[in-house]
Amino acid sequence: MMVLVSIGIFFVLALMGMPLAFALGFSALGAFAFGDIDMAVMPQSMMHAVDSFPLMAIPLFMLAGEFMVGGRIMQRVVDFANAVVGRVQGGLAHVTILSGLGLASVTGAAVAGASALGTTMMPSMRKHYDNGFGSAVVASASNLGPIIPPSAAMIVYALMAGSSVSVGGLFMAGVVPGILLTVGMMALCTWLSYKRGYEPTGEPFCWRNVLVQCRRAGAILLMPVLVIGGIVGGVFTATEGAAIAVVYSLLVGMFVTRKLKVDAIPGCMFRAAVTSAVVGALIAFAKPVTFVFTLDLLPLHLSQFVQGFTSDPMVFMALVMGMLLIVGMFLESNAAYIMLAPLFAPIAVAYGIDPLYFGFLFVFNLVVGMMTPPVGVLLFVMCGISRISIGELLKSVWPFIALQYAVLALCWIFPDIVTALPRALGY
Repeated sequence: MMVLVSIGIFFVLALMGMPLAFALGFSALGAFAFGDIDMAVMPQSMMHAVDSFPLMAIPLFMLAGEFMVGGRIMQRVVDFANAVVGRVQGGLAHVTILSGLGLASVTGAAVAGASALGTTMMPSMRKHYDNGFGSAVVASASNLGPIIPPSAAMIVYALMAGSSVSVGGLFMAGVVPGILLTVGMMALCTWLSYKRGYEPTGEPFCWRNVLVQCRRAGAILLMPVLVIGGIVGGVFTATEGAAIAVVYSLLVGMFVTRKLKVDAIPGCMFRAAVTSAVVGALIAFAKPVTFVFTLDLLPLHLSQFVQGFTSDPMVFMALVMGMLLIVGMFLESNAAYIMLAPLFAPIAVAYGIDPLYFGFLFVFNLVVGMMTPPVGVLLFVMCGISRISIGELLKSVWPFIALQYAVLALCWIFPDIVTALPRALGY
């Protein structure tokens, strides 16, 4: 009964427009009061939730991304991508996607990527494409952030799912799907550009120019290799890798590009802290709710119900994927990881489903939800940057949403796309 009270309060407050962290907090308070639970448990559980070494990776990766933007590091990545693919049909869109891929390999967050890419690429995109198409490309490229390692979403999922899945394993599970998604988006941009008559925008391809831009961007392109390679190789943890990314991006911004000034550092730290605080608050306020779920034996009852409904793991996966598709349309993704991962991850293990496979599909499904209305956060970010209506953006973004769901379906049907690389690396 406490679970019903908690869920009821949460959805009422969320639908009224209350911030999700506060909705979670009040839903926990209501359940505690209804169940006559000592209120002292609530702050203790909240503190325990955020007192986590792996969780420190999120603000550190956010800060590394802020240093990249402040140090104009992205511009060198853009120049290199432009030298490679700028002259092909839809070249500027390809440059945006490859730049998003580079940014994703450092920040691991979609919203931060959309802000950085939007401010960097949209002025040029407006000159060659219509506003809706340019905004859709930026939003799609930004959505690589939670899929390409290091991914903040995967860190949150691994934290909430428990010991059944490792952060490093989830990181590697995202590599091949991330590459498929990148290639698919570039192919889609080529087709749409040809269909709409967009002219090539970059300079003619020249090996000398490519080598020059590669040399200028070399220190930047080395950063994800160093960070991700160190994490996968077991040299350091994801949190330590995030700290190295911060130091590396700071040094590159100050001494390589020389655009990051000392007086800009506090602003970068403040913006990273604000973004990270949102995730931290959600995790903290969600912990008492998951405590209520555990106290009411909801995971056990849900597992027994689902296993009594079907014994087929694929049917279970279909039910979960369908539910997440709907949840992603209405609930902020971090809140969904925090609320649902502790419930469904143990059931997936009981069905004998590979935890890496299930965890990646869980994350990927909710990542696509960041682009689906009515609560697609990336859509609202791009509407703010591009100053267009949500309706105008939706006319251009739906092919990219369909593409992401197609890649999700491929990963679901062919599990080796997700699991082959991490298993080969010993995860």
